[in-house]
This record gives sequence, structure tokens and C-alpha cells, in this order.
Amino acid sequence: MLYVRFSLSLRNVEDLLHERGIDVSHEAVRFWWHRFGPMFAAEIRKRRIEGMKSSRWHWHLDEMFVKINGERHYLWRAVDHEGEVLESYVTTTREKKAALKFLKKAMRKHGQPEAFVTDRLRSYGATLKKTGAAFRQEAGRWVNNRVENSNLPFRRQERIVPRFGRMRSLQEFASVHASVFNHFNSERSLNSRQNFKAHRAAALASGAVFALNR
Repeated sequence: MLYVRFSLSLRNVEDLLHERGIDVSHEAVRFWWHRFGPMFAAEIRKRRIEGMKSSRWHWHLDEMFVKINGERHYLWRAVDHEGEVLESYVTTTREKKAALKFLKKAMRKHGQPEAFVTDRLRSYGATLKKTGAAFRQEAGRWVNNRVENSNLPFRRQERIVPRFGRMRSLQEFASVHASVFNHFNSERSLNSRQNFKAHRAAALASGAVFALNR
């Protein structure tokens, strides 16, 4: 949880655990991450997926440039109007075919929103037209700031972790990072200090339950 939730390296986590009297190597932390991270993410998604839909459900779609072994890849991301990361998907191209696979995967898992908010990339328009949802698209230069801001936590973590060597490792990291981010995400500007503390305590308690169940 420390490794995924905060911008930490494996060796940072090793040092933090050492201060608490737990003597492990960073390779042990890596093993825990690969072993338990996807389990935590799957449990979080299962608990939250039904509570995210609302009558004004909007999806914000965007793609990020990510390097794998020095080659450019694309991380497609779908974020709802409340900042919840719904789906992350890695591809080698940014064309209509890749956008269609990403969107079908997201809609198969979450259904269809009231509107798809996108930038002016033509792949989105062609994909939504093919799926029969072109009338739901909202495109513009500034309307997609919600997902642009949502990219920042991932970018911070990306600068800390070792470079990704495979598409599979990037896909796994993006999926787990999104789920843990959702679990602890609380818009402080919209909540009182007391409510924020209560939500944080509940999230930490749930994380402890996940760990004990494993």
C-alpha cells in the first residue's frame, strides 16, 4: 500500500519498514507488490463498482505517452466526473482500433455514461460513431481538465518506479495504482476536516482488512 499510494521507490519502502523494526530487502517488497497488489485492486474494484454510477455520470477520456524500453506506448484512461479512475489500458498505437478496444473494455465493465468528454483526437469520434454513441460525445480544448489533472499522481509515481520493461508490467501497475488511488481519494476542497478524517480512517481500516484476509 505504501509503494502504490505514495511516490516511493522500493528502497524507500525498505527504509521505512526498517525504521519500524521490520528488516526486509527491497526485493521482498517487489515480491509483495506483485503477489498482493492485484488482489487488493480486485477487491477494491468489486466493492466500489456499483456505487459509482449516477444520473449525471460523465466519463473523461484521455491517452498518455509512456516509454517502455525506450519505445513510445499509450496509456488510455477513463475517469468519471468525480475523479474516480474507471479504466486503464496500454496500447502501442493511438489509432481507432486501439481506442475501440479500450472503450469496449471500459463499457463492458461499467456500462455506458451520460456523456463521453474527450479532446479533439479523431480516434474518439470514429470509435464512438462505431459504437453508436457519437451523440454522447463532448469535445473541446479545456473541457477535459478532469482527466488531465487525474494523470498527475500517476506521472509522479512513474518518475519514482524503475522503468517499465514490458506492456504487461505497465498495465498491471496502472490498474493497481488506479484502484488504490480511488480507495484513498477524497476531494478535500469539498469536505470538512472532520469528514475527511473519517473517510481516511475508513479507507485505512479497509486496507487493513484486505491484508488480514490475505
